[in-house]
Amino acid sequence: MAERSTAAVDVADNSGDEPLTAKADQTTSDGVAFNRERETDSEEAQGSGGTEGPGKASPPELHSGHKLARRYRLEECVTRLDGFSSWRAMDEKLRRAVGVHLLPADHPRARSVLAAARSSALLGDPRFVQVLDAVEENDLVYVVHEWLPDATELTALLASGPLEVHEAYQMVSQVSGAMAAAHREGLAHLKLTPGAVLRTSTGQWRIRGLAVNAALRGISSDTPQRTDTEAIGALLYAALTQRWPYESDAYGLSGLPKGVGLIAPDQVRAGVHRGLSELAMRALANDGATASRHESPCTTPEELVKAIGEMPRIRPPEPAFTAPPEYQRTTYQQGTYGRQSPRPGVTQPLPTPPPPLQSRTGTALKWAVSALLIAALGLGSWQLADALMDHGKPDDTKQTQTTDGNEKDGTKPKPAKPIAIRNAQEYVAKGDAQAPEDVRNTYDGDSTTYWRSRSFLDGPEMKPSFKPGVGIVYDLGSQKTVSAASIGLRYAGDHTTITLYATDSTGSSTPVESMTKIGTITTSGTTAKITITKKAPSQYVLLWITAMPYASGDQYSGAGYKQAITDVKFTG
Repeated sequence: MAERSTAAVDVADNSGDEPLTAKADQTTSDGVAFNRERETDSEEAQGSGGTEGPGKASPPELHSGHKLARRYRLEECVTRLDGFSSWRAMDEKLRRAVGVHLLPADHPRARSVLAAARSSALLGDPRFVQVLDAVEENDLVYVVHEWLPDATELTALLASGPLEVHEAYQMVSQVSGAMAAAHREGLAHLKLTPGAVLRTSTGQWRIRGLAVNAALRGISSDTPQRTDTEAIGALLYAALTQRWPYESDAYGLSGLPKGVGLIAPDQVRAGVHRGLSELAMRALANDGATASRHESPCTTPEELVKAIGEMPRIRPPEPAFTAPPEYQRTTYQQGTYGRQSPRPGVTQPLPTPPPPLQSRTGTALKWAVSALLIAALGLGSWQLADALMDHGKPDDTKQTQTTDGNEKDGTKPKPAKPIAIRNAQEYVAKGDAQAPEDVRNTYDGDSTTYWRSRSFLDGPEMKPSFKPGVGIVYDLGSQKTVSAASIGLRYAGDHTTITLYATDSTGSSTPVESMTKIGTITTSGTTAKITITKKAPSQYVLLWITAMPYASGDQYSGAGYKQAITDVKFTG
């Protein structure tokens, strides 16, 4: 059982050229300059933009089911263009879907594609779809990247209408920030279209094809920062208006009317946010003129990020409250079930209710109440007589009576009290620690913070030969007898197993087998409540996890078998 880690990419410089990160702006040097903003769907379908003709290299004759490196099984071809093809594939080693770009090793752009993929992989920014592998073997060059089944392209989102204002603000903010970070590392996209921007199910925006998409098509630019900034402006323009800001139709969007030039989004569609409209115009090339009057154009993603930061923050819309429907009595409740419906316009007489308690049920109720009253009077009379008889007995006779239940010893049971946690430390039985810097988050009283394990490939039971378990030792300050524990978990599913042990220190030198087991639980929920089965006074308690559920990945953690602890509380 191996811990999931970022897939390694071969970044060795086999050709003896200068470092890849220093060549970020030249990774597509075999293509001519290309005006990306004027590109249409038809141009993309024809594969225009490169100096090398597609006839120099034919696409590999591959089919569904073909395996690369005895690992990546091709499943569906999604693009076949200009000598290369793109596939949805299955990584049989890690059991996950991936995307694969394929082209012959003698393709005129094969070397630049490899260089671009390896440079992009070095960035490691979660805002970009990650390159997982870049390989040349068996006369093939292939690039493997993440596949996001829960993400939706901006193209599909705009098919139903423009984005809501806050969504458009989030999109331009996240995309601008990501591209600014890429350009600081010398990487450009040059093919930033609505099809390259994805929104995940969590609302995060991600960019795919950094440097690689342009290299595949032979696209280059003398001003890469200006090109990517204008592309972001076009994305924002389309998000606000559902129109492409050029005369040609593209990406399923209608272009602007011919001959009118570039007009501001708030003049194209009513109700467009004024600040975002001006921001789009500052990013788009317009012969030096913008719709923001005195504001200067944004020529780099960094300037765009700064301009967004100077805008008033756009808050998400308030959730709409839907009033519940008024209660309506049904005909069954009104006592007309099974009867003919009244004719319209005819007034129906209301049925006269029966006299109170005159029905059969009422008669039975009267007899029951009478019986209860007689029984109560008899019981009261007997207790009164008994009290008068005991009044004359000596006091020592009364003192010989004992209490029942939990009061036989004359004391009431003490209520459970919370036990404060003074300190904690991660327990490492084998291998590396998980997140020792986050241990304090499990007892800080804030349920939004947490300590999280790494993601594991196999589960839910952990493998003792590799990693017998993960856990944390809590210091209670002094000898305490724990009676119960409540543990908040981040991931639900099948299943989490937690065991509590009494130990002698917060260190990891004491093996689990020599500790005293005081309680255990297996749960599929996000809360684990453990009742202590063996009372063992101790200053230190180990919380030991030996099974974890499968959870999907996010921007901070990969998919796999993992668990996170949000809150730990002991009572005694």
